[in-house]
Amino acid sequence: MRACRVGLVGAGGVAQRHARVLTGFDDVELIGVTDVAPDAAEALAGAHGARTFRDVDELLAAGPDAVYVCVPPFAHGPVEEAVIDAGVPMFVEKPVAVDLETAERVAALVERRGLLTGVGHHWRYLHVVEEARQLLADRPVRMVNGAWLDKVPPVAWWARQDRSGGPVVEQAAHVLDLVRLLVGEATEVTAYGDGAPPPVEGADIDSVTAATLRFASGAVGTLAAACVLGWKHRAGLEILADGLALSLAEDGLTICDADGERHLPADPDGARIAVDRAFVDAVRGIGDDVRVPYAEALRTQRLALAVAESARTGRAVALPTGPAARLTAAVADATPAEPTGVTIDA
Repeated sequence: MRACRVGLVGAGGVAQRHARVLTGFDDVELIGVTDVAPDAAEALAGAHGARTFRDVDELLAAGPDAVYVCVPPFAHGPVEEAVIDAGVPMFVEKPVAVDLETAERVAALVERRGLLTGVGHHWRYLHVVEEARQLLADRPVRMVNGAWLDKVPPVAWWARQDRSGGPVVEQAAHVLDLVRLLVGEATEVTAYGDGAPPPVEGADIDSVTAATLRFASGAVGTLAAACVLGWKHRAGLEILADGLALSLAEDGLTICDADGERHLPADPDGARIAVDRAFVDAVRGIGDDVRVPYAEALRTQRLALAVAESARTGRAVALPTGPAARLTAAVADATPAEPTGVTIDA
């Protein structure tokens, strides 16, 4: 079979990572890069012997077999719509949007077209995640505690709510995606932010966010997100089940049970390669291991935005488990079982 011809939209750090991985595959040809910053596109394309395209339409006219959309959260929407309209398989980096309306619209277009998609939640390709799933297969989860405690990344848009969505949406989405995978769907969240942005010019995001979650299974949980440090302190989750405690992060899984404590190391770089390998194989028709298509990523997006919305309003947010949901401003008197607050309607 001929090489899979891939085009890149975006030339930032995550696009550079995908370019390195993809050009390391014998069956992939990186045909070109487009970015709103032409110099960045030229630098990335030149590093890999690819062309530079003026815009998405020109890239699509070159006939790629797949397109990687690696743009900042606020830039999602028009790019995906153009790729979907062209009927080209599409890999989208997370978060899939800065808002729910854009993500819902893109998801509907993907479903209508029946398009092959993948989203960059590469943690799902850590082999220790499957180990955790097997350990939890016959034990109900009682509690999960997730955290992403980090610094402010060195990009101007990140500290602005309307550009990144804030730390929960832009960073902690990885943790929330694994929470959904291992614990199930959340039905209600309540969150609070500190209302104090980090000391970065133009910042208007919360420096810290704390949330509680309730799940359809009956489990409860918490999420902590922070960007007040100068380093990545912790990113991962702890899960408690009957007689079992799991601590899962990108670099490994620690298991505590009646047999004692043991640690299984993980390979985050291997997971980043595996997510691209699985998508390319699916495009070529020789594999079927895309673990997070766009519709699945949308569910994680809904949860992340529910946390962000609760922190903004100080009210509980309910998430139904139906296939379709939208944030609305519906507020009503409620009992503890039916929280007052913004609701995600089915």
